[in-house]
Amino acid sequence: MLVLGSFPGVTSLARQQYYAHPHNAFWKILQAVWPSSPYSEIADSYQNRIDWMLDKGLGLWDVYASCQRVGSLDSAIEQPQRNDLAQLIGRTPGLQLIAHNGGESFKHARYTRTLGLPVYRLPSTSPANASWTFERKLAAWREVVALAGLL
Repeated sequence: MLVLGSFPGVTSLARQQYYAHPHNAFWKILQAVWPSSPYSEIADSYQNRIDWMLDKGLGLWDVYASCQRVGSLDSAIEQPQRNDLAQLIGRTPGLQLIAHNGGESFKHARYTRTLGLPVYRLPSTSPANASWTFERKLAAWREVVALAGLL
């Protein structure tokens, strides 16, 4: 399963870590999806979290390779340059599905659907998506993770 975000926010860029903002629910959702995993033992190291996630069969990338943006809101993205997703898909033959994390990423679903894999929209894990409770986000994420055969 490949999760596509839009582009890292200010905190993530500064730390060079995906979903580094402390109020982003991404890592908490994954921990809740796989509660029997040793996440608590590896949470202190970003590289360990990435390795844990990859061992579960989940990869991360963004639809945008670059953009102009003041702040972290997707609505402020200007001049985006899309990543070469077709090349990535070509290098990952076992990939089962693509899931877009949020609306800005999902704007590119028409393109990702041409890559020959099922495509799903997930609710954004961003704190800006305050209209969805954690439990509601978790249920949607769990459903897609199950569809990918990763539960």
